[in-house]
Amino acid sequence: MSVSRRSVLTAAGAGAVVLGGAGFGAYKVATREEPEPPAPPILDKHDHILWRNWSGIQYSYPQLRLSPTSEDQLAGMLKSAPAPIRAVGAGHSFMPLVPTDGTLLTLDQISGLVSVDGDGLATLKAGMRLDALGPALQARGRAMNNLPDINVQSFAGAISTATHGTGKRLRALHGNVTALRLVTAKGDILDCSATSNPEVFNAARVSLGSLGIITQVTTKTVPAKRVHRRVWLDTFEDALAKAEDNWNKHRNFEFYAIPFTGLCANIANDETDRPAEPRGPETDTDFLDALKYLRNLFGWSTPLRKFVAENLLSAYGSKPEDAIDDGWKLLSTPRPTRFNEMEFHLPAENQFAALREVLATIEAKRPDVFFPIELRRIATDDAWLSPFQGGEHGSLAVHAYYKDDYEFLFALIQPILLRHGGRPHWGKLNALTAADFARLYPRWKDFHDLRMSLDPEERMLNPYLKKILAS
Repeated sequence: MSVSRRSVLTAAGAGAVVLGGAGFGAYKVATREEPEPPAPPILDKHDHILWRNWSGIQYSYPQLRLSPTSEDQLAGMLKSAPAPIRAVGAGHSFMPLVPTDGTLLTLDQISGLVSVDGDGLATLKAGMRLDALGPALQARGRAMNNLPDINVQSFAGAISTATHGTGKRLRALHGNVTALRLVTAKGDILDCSATSNPEVFNAARVSLGSLGIITQVTTKTVPAKRVHRRVWLDTFEDALAKAEDNWNKHRNFEFYAIPFTGLCANIANDETDRPAEPRGPETDTDFLDALKYLRNLFGWSTPLRKFVAENLLSAYGSKPEDAIDDGWKLLSTPRPTRFNEMEFHLPAENQFAALREVLATIEAKRPDVFFPIELRRIATDDAWLSPFQGGEHGSLAVHAYYKDDYEFLFALIQPILLRHGGRPHWGKLNALTAADFARLYPRWKDFHDLRMSLDPEERMLNPYLKKILAS
């Protein structure tokens, strides 16, 4: 599926000519894009340097920045560094998990693949980024069978927020972790697994960086095989009708419902022995640009926008995209177009009803939205704060372009997803309280009590985490 900016503008321009004078006037208004959001000052009044997340909505001015090179050095730092102490990976969380006026800590120098044993268990240092993990495992004949969309995240940051890929029989990243090492705020170094410090292990696999700093992780891998990636368009109703079969049939499957088009984009990845046929130049950005241009040109008329989109995207997306390559190259990629996102994980049986309601709400009330709505499936696991505990879950993610308003997610989208039994992704936008989380997580109090025992002075908690986790 390849949709070029030129093709969209050509077709859309022709549509504007057909509309005559009224269409031209509306065109001029609709193509006004929001300006770049203003950036905070680089320095605060104390000359502390700005830290800002990827999308730009979270920021702070840490008093101290640290980049330890070893666990022992880290342990010493945690005992004396000014609180709150927060670790940062790629800054892809949209929630205020990282901002601190105390200490900002990176594990970029505690990174790399340590070993792969005969059972395929890979041990890695927790600062390792996913785009480095893929080739490192490939060199050992191993691979991850499930990866999130974005490949720049650190492994520790990804598991700490329950980051996931998609696959009916596949767990989120933390669900494949068999052991980890945690350095607490007291400077203690704990080896944790199902048999060693098991309660800490069950809590720390998804812990928002609130128990201490994870420095090393052991995770399951699979034999490295090439993956066949296929992308194709369906109508919205056909995509929903076929989705369960696609999740059963494909190792990794997801689909995107595209607002104001009546269409869905399907993505399947399956193991193959066929020779490599690399994907070629990245086209996802062009596709998003096409949707944005359609919004800009025809956002004032939903029926016209749908008419143009259905015809244009169907014509240019009629030939499926095919690629065969190493899995890490196809499952997880950079995402150059910035956005803000809300994602909830719902009981699988509620996923489609929630999608219909979300899509109808956006198309009725938010003509500014152009990002596709992402639908994935994730197998269950038993980490205390895993949003996937209690059965198979389907995720539903709504995105807003980084220049556009995202407050509507709280007012319009979150109530729908909660009504359908959803739990929010820990790193993505939500307005839930400690009381809400206590209702959603059966082991919430156990997590709270364990956290207090590991960090009684609450040195690892920034203001947001104090609201939801403090005593």
